[in-house]
Amino acid sequence: MNIYPAEIEPVLLKHPGVADAAVIGVPNAEWGQEVKAVVQPVSMADAGPALATDIIDFTHRHLARYKCPRSVDFRETLPRLPSGKLYKRHLRDEYAALQEGNTT
Repeated sequence: MNIYPAEIEPVLLKHPGVADAAVIGVPNAEWGQEVKAVVQPVSMADAGPALATDIIDFTHRHLARYKCPRSVDFRETLPRLPSGKLYKRHLRDEYAALQEGNTT
């Protein structure tokens, strides 16, 4: 099933604890890929399991469940190109490298 980050990111940005967000697909043994939210919280002091759960619950109220992130990672800033566009390839490459590191 195709899931479009452009449909999920605006929902994440409506959460009061989210300053910026990117959605990417990361490897999943059962499904091939799963939805991951990479979030810049309004305050890094709030970043943690409670905020991640709240963000996921928030998306459940606004999106079909299969479109909701299964996990949330927090970053102080998200990578952006000089134009201001999110540099998602950097994030995808980073998670792919982490996955490769787990299999060796």
